[in-house]
Amino acid sequence: MSAPIELPRWADLALVPAIATIAAFLIAGLVVVAIGENPLDATRLLIEGSLGSREGLGFTLYYATDFIFTGLAVAVAFHAGLFNIGVEGQATVAGIGATLVCLRLDDQPTMIVLPLAIGAAVAFGALYAFIPGYLQARRGSHVVITTIMFNFLAAILLVYLLVNVIGNPKSMAPETRTFGSNAHLPFIHDLLRALGIDMPTTPLNLSFPLALLAAFGTWLVIYRTRLGNAIRTVGASPAAAVYAGISPSRMIILTMALSGALTAGLALNEVLGVQQRLLPEFTSGYGFVGIAVALMGRAHPIGVVLAALLFGMLYQGGAELSFDHPTITRDMVTVIGGVLILFAGAFDGLFRRGVAALMPRRAAI
Repeated sequence: MSAPIELPRWADLALVPAIATIAAFLIAGLVVVAIGENPLDATRLLIEGSLGSREGLGFTLYYATDFIFTGLAVAVAFHAGLFNIGVEGQATVAGIGATLVCLRLDDQPTMIVLPLAIGAAVAFGALYAFIPGYLQARRGSHVVITTIMFNFLAAILLVYLLVNVIGNPKSMAPETRTFGSNAHLPFIHDLLRALGIDMPTTPLNLSFPLALLAAFGTWLVIYRTRLGNAIRTVGASPAAAVYAGISPSRMIILTMALSGALTAGLALNEVLGVQQRLLPEFTSGYGFVGIAVALMGRAHPIGVVLAALLFGMLYQGGAELSFDHPTITRDMVTVIGGVLILFAGAFDGLFRRGVAALMPRRAAI
């Protein structure tokens, strides 16, 4: 078996993913050529649509907010050697928790209802991830299987509650009533306009700075605390963790709970920020994109933020691109994302070897 390829931290976090991204776009460019479009023009439209205006930037950061939270949730589990496939379900249950508080207390002042709603979302998400963590640690059930199953259970629970318990009786659609204004996360454009700064109306809300705070907090916990060291030790070698006096089962349970708590950010962005009510399938597959974000970001908070911004650009720029060039559909953007995942995962070793060849002295250390 060949020895692992060692790279400087900056090369592993930035250079290798950047090369993989460029290679993925080159492959996607060939597909664009095959359907008769100009890949350079398509790339220009994608970048301009996502970053070329304040409105496009607002939508890009809105999408990136969801991907930061879901990417961090998957990344935290990675550090303990766990593959949390249940981010969608955990975010769904977190949204239910926030909704229950808002429906009951949205007539209370904002300073009361919002902290309680955020706390409920975090608690519900953590609890729903705690269960598969406990099942793996204490009963030997693999977390990949249980989290996949829990995704379906969460979707069924959401539909049942919307239809039979908390749904809006005045609406034919399965949804709750709109929350009171005290239970809304403020939009960034409203905050900026209050300061005299003109900003187009976008879905970007206060969840975005919360996502950046979550990334910083995750970095502190994973890399600057004894808990983070214990989590990474379990992920690297459970046997070494036991030798060091660390309980792998306890770390598995705790890590899964932390991972589930981070998924609450997706619920806050969508339920309290954008929709301002609970809808079925409000997660829109963002939890699964979080897996790709964590892979591309090397499970490091900085890398996760950068990868989330890239996927935010793909989502927003892809929408603009498909509008200007109908032959390049949103499915094409999905293909680009799939190629990115392929290159960041299956071809990771190939790009790492190439980078290591360019810096042989550092790689040999």
